[in-house]
Amino acid sequence: MSACWRSLRHGAGADRSRVVWALGYGALCHVLFLAGVGAMVWAMYHGMSRSFGSLPGPWSLVGNAVLLLQFPLAHSFLLSRAGQTILRRLAPEPHAGTLATTTYAMVASIQLLLLFLCWTPSGTVWWEASGSSLWILTGCYAMSWLLLLKATADAGIQLQSGMLGWFALLRNVRPRFPDMPTSGLFRWVRQPIYVAFALTLWTVPTWTPDQLAIAVGYTAYCVIAPLHKERRFSRLFGDRFAAYQRAVPYWLPWARRG
Repeated sequence: MSACWRSLRHGAGADRSRVVWALGYGALCHVLFLAGVGAMVWAMYHGMSRSFGSLPGPWSLVGNAVLLLQFPLAHSFLLSRAGQTILRRLAPEPHAGTLATTTYAMVASIQLLLLFLCWTPSGTVWWEASGSSLWILTGCYAMSWLLLLKATADAGIQLQSGMLGWFALLRNVRPRFPDMPTSGLFRWVRQPIYVAFALTLWTVPTWTPDQLAIAVGYTAYCVIAPLHKERRFSRLFGDRFAAYQRAVPYWLPWARRG
């Protein structure tokens, strides 16, 4: 906060405009981020049986399929060169490059809100935990989210939350991306964020056809999507990442080799 106050106190003209853009994008990014994650936690806890979508008949299947696919497709596309060009159009031109990671997190959060708030429930509940099983599964669900939070922190919480871009703009510096993560949960598997997210999909206390579709679809995404990320890391970190790949398994921690 001290950096915010110093920037506001000493900023003038263009500098003051930069500070306003930084704080505005930062506030919007984190509100959307918390709303998106909150909607996801709430909706999956209830097995996707409580949402606000209301498409009739077979159109609900089409609508849900579009909602299911839009997140992984757009999430991956925005990491490409063409996607980066689009992200730069979502911020004012002088600051578009600096705010790219922030706008990326904002778009992802909006996608989550669309998915989990606009889903049309099937109305079918296969199984709902009660008694001791409810407490056990709720505990497992909470632990899965804590594991995801830990993995996110190990990867660099500023980058993952969108803070990297707006905070760099606030300080008028270039965004400094974190180094290749190898500590914490990254000592055991190369993709702990995806592993932890997959666990959240399967530890819910309510099972419906809707939740099964989410769990199967996004577990497949969690297995396949990091391959693209690893190709990018190979280009960025070269032999360092190759050595890391040889020592640490992709997904299963008990296969650790180093």
